[in-house]
Amino acid sequence: MLTKSKLKEQIDNFPEEFTIDDLIDRLIIIEKIEIGNLESESGKVVSEVELDKEIEKWFE
Repeated sequence: MLTKSKLKEQIDNFPEEFTIDDLIDRLIIIEKIEIGNLESESGKVVSEVELDKEIEKWFE
């Protein structure tokens, strides 16, 4: 989840002028990264071996 402090930090890192679309894009990316980090910490990941097996299925 995005916090006010993270939002403020992102806005502070932007140039003086930016579009709302730029801000929204950045916030979506940050949210996705945070979700990925939480999933990783809770063990909701796919091992490299499992990924290789899944990719092999695509080409069968």
